[in-house]
Amino acid sequence: MTYEEKLARFNAHIEAGGKVETEDWMPDDYRTGVLKFIEMHANSEIMGAIPEREQVPRAPSLKRKMSLTAKVQDEVGHAQLLYRVAEDLGKSREAMFSDLVNGKSKFHNVFHYPTKHWGDVAIIGWLIDGAALVTQAALLDSSYAPYTRVLKRICSEEQLHLRHGEDISLELASGTESQRAMFQDALTRWWLPIIHFFGPKTNVEKDLLLRWKVKTRTNEDLRQEFLDRYVPKVLELGFTFPAPVPFHDEASGHWLIRDEDIDWQPLDAIKRNEGPETARRLALRKTIYDTHRWVREALAEPAVHAA
Repeated sequence: MTYEEKLARFNAHIEAGGKVETEDWMPDDYRTGVLKFIEMHANSEIMGAIPEREQVPRAPSLKRKMSLTAKVQDEVGHAQLLYRVAEDLGKSREAMFSDLVNGKSKFHNVFHYPTKHWGDVAIIGWLIDGAALVTQAALLDSSYAPYTRVLKRICSEEQLHLRHGEDISLELASGTESQRAMFQDALTRWWLPIIHFFGPKTNVEKDLLLRWKVKTRTNEDLRQEFLDRYVPKVLELGFTFPAPVPFHDEASGHWLIRDEDIDWQPLDAIKRNEGPETARRLALRKTIYDTHRWVREALAEPAVHAA
């Protein structure tokens, strides 16, 4: 078949709800787009381990320290699973990790920001993991089948992480004035990055991944689900939102944020890898990568058996 015939068959397969396997024929734009998308997801998982890792020594009890350490371990494991899926699309794990630590590829905006105290762990575990679950659940019906299979495991573990963050949040919310102030401070600092998490309004006409059903919902649709799910819970606990302040629209029944109220400038800087913590965290990850090079080299060497 000609390329045009293959493309027409591929498009018809996707439109009918079909799935794509690694060995199937796919357009170059599809392969490149899926690889970049999964690579960023993998980068985000491994970079997302750092902010919480930095708070392990500040955990208020041994139980909290152990549970947070387990969560950090899970996030690194998720990254390895996703890198494995991305590798099959034609880019080696080493190349992906090199691009990450040298600032040539991207990771999610929320992991470019600093953590200051235990309240940040609550916000990351409850609201940021909550936002991640909204987006990842929508990807469970992605057209790229290997991605959906690994996402099933990731989402099941992220549900546990969400419960972990919710438990810490409720503990702070029902605690002393100092503990409540800690949560409010974290919420105030993280709210705009959480809104940015979903990205700006989707250009449906130009988004090839949406057209090919790698992504199944628009950014604004996902953000709306998050607002409707979590804003009432935060207000019920007696906390307040900074700008952009959500409001309840009686006509639609939704919690809304006006587009014009969202300051996109911080996200624009992060897209250039110029976030508040970007350089330091990439340098830390690069140092760890270089320091443990000998482990990778030892594993790559053929086994030598004694005669």
